Amino acid sequence: MEIGIVGLPNVGKSSLFNALTGAAAAAENFPFTTIEPNIGVVPLPDERLSMLAQEWSSAKVTPSGIRFVDIAGIVQGASQGEGLGNKFLAHIRSVDAIAHVVRCFKDENVVNVMSELDPRGASDIITTELLLADIQQCQGALDRWSKKAKSGDKDAINRCNALNDCMKAFNEGTPARQLKDIPPEIINEFQFLTAKSLMYVANTDEGEPDETLLKPLRERAAKEGAALVTLCTKLEAEIVQLPAEERSAYYEAAGIASPGLSRLAHAGKDLLKLICFFTAGPQETRAWLIPRGTPAVKAAGKIHTDIERGFIRAEIYKCEDLKKWGSYKAVQEKNLVTLEGKEYIMQDGDAAYFRFSV
Repeated sequence: MEIGIVGLPNVGKSSLFNALTGAAAAAENFPFTTIEPNIGVVPLPDERLSMLAQEWSSAKVTPSGIRFVDIAGIVQGASQGEGLGNKFLAHIRSVDAIAHVVRCFKDENVVNVMSELDPRGASDIITTELLLADIQQCQGALDRWSKKAKSGDKDAINRCNALNDCMKAFNEGTPARQLKDIPPEIINEFQFLTAKSLMYVANTDEGEPDETLLKPLRERAAKEGAALVTLCTKLEAEIVQLPAEERSAYYEAAGIASPGLSRLAHAGKDLLKLICFFTAGPQETRAWLIPRGTPAVKAAGKIHTDIERGFIRAEIYKCEDLKKWGSYKAVQEKNLVTLEGKEYIMQDGDAAYFRFSV
């Protein structure tokens, strides 16, 4: 599953991508530096992974990762093909969720494609372009299905009714993700851009963020039920170039209690509705991301298809119990290691050992 990084040109998308992945994606001071989407897997920081690795004296530690796609800047009129619009809208359609980067920093050396620093107006432009693209998508679907509906086809009639409701909502500025009365299969079938889960990333100056700039984004995010992450991409990109052992001291000196990239990665996990389970032993401790509601047998298949095919049972214990009681042996003595079957729904923080036979 992937999160697409979108926004107007020169808001810091590629700098954010560089910081997230340590990659050398272009981050120049002009629009359309990013032509093809850069893709990177960002490790998800998790103290539970370190705890398990220490308990099992693991030779190898493998974190889970969130996939981010750096998509070039969208300009006003993208839905009509302005800039490189249609190509980039197609890239957005292929991702599972959206991280909308909004410029909240002041820098005369970085061209602002808007006449002034206006987070509300900038976010309006992106939202409007995605809605306009969905209106086009919806109209095309209506044109196709209305012919069948006129012949009395009940399925076509139902689809047209749902699509007309979508069209009305889009014209009123309501994104597809907020249309609770529209059948999910309609929303999913027509791949509406505004149906994708969304979070806002406020790219701020170094130091204390300007709350007057953040306020409109906070209000928008609250209204839409979206997350808001604030960070300085320039600072984060600089810090990621330092040796790992020096980064904590740099964050401390900058007065940053929680690194922005860590907060962003965890927000991405929540945005994609993922949970994390672990496998742990002397050879390797590893974190695995799976959708919420995944049964144990499918989680086993995440590791290897043979384990899913030959699944017998899962031995499960909780990372929180390991932390509370101090060792795996103590967790066993407290009878907190359970045996679960195929239908057990995996929970965030489960540590699992899958028994199988093929």
